[in-house]
Amino acid sequence: GAEELALLEKLLGLPKGNKYGVQGERQVPVLQTNNGPGLTGLMTIAAHLVKQAKKDQLLGSTAEEKAVIQQWLEYRVTQVDGCSGKEDTRIILQDLNTHLEDKVYLAGNIFTLADILMYYGLHHVMVDLTVQEKEKYLNLSRWFNHIQHYPGVRQHLSSVIFIKNRLYTNAH
Repeated sequence: GAEELALLEKLLGLPKGNKYGVQGERQVPVLQTNNGPGLTGLMTIAAHLVKQAKKDQLLGSTAEEKAVIQQWLEYRVTQVDGCSGKEDTRIILQDLNTHLEDKVYLAGNIFTLADILMYYGLHHVMVDLTVQEKEKYLNLSRWFNHIQHYPGVRQHLSSVIFIKNRLYTNAH
């Protein structure tokens, strides 16, 4: 959580200097603010950073876009972060793969905070997938590859390699 927020801060072009901590067993991120109480939770802090950077378009422009982005941010926190084991992971990858079948980004045709945080949340999973698994989740792989090449997103995270040409023509 805290590391992702530091990545997001850099991506948004914000000056460093925010102090992040974690709280409780679930390691919920906390942002210490100079004036008043700290902010708690990945989504709350991330949305705050986006507003601070005046990049509100990352949170959506219409009520519907905002709701869809919020939905994916919640999915990220409740499902991806709460994921415990191979079966949970498989279900999440399958859900995302199906959702991205006819979409460029999670919220449709616009790059948003949902894409950024889902990318950070899935990075450790995608790094470990085999070539066959990446091919099985083709839509998710396409989306992930697209996001990792989005300017400023990947930063120091390792690049996940996707084979451009299909090894097996009779895969279906």
